Amino acid sequence: MKGKRYSTEQKIRILREADSSDKTIQDVCRERQISEQTFHRWKREMGMLEVDQAKQLKELQRENARLKRMLADEMLGKELLKEALEKKL
Repeated sequence: MKGKRYSTEQKIRILREADSSDKTIQDVCRERQISEQTFHRWKREMGMLEVDQAKQLKELQRENARLKRMLADEMLGKELLKEALEKKL
């Protein structure tokens, strides 16, 4: 079952709340209805990034994934052409 999707801003806000308040991580997770695993994964990914830095990181990750797909498609096309040329000869 999928849970709620949180925006980058919401994730950072939750991380900051846990850091700045006297509440424990368990209390913050319980209030926000997220697991501790999720909290620690966010902390590992976002760390001490500011909101604009986190947005830029997400955008760069999306662009990197797109470029990797493009490269894989080009390499696959190149292999297909090689195979076609070998069959002709």
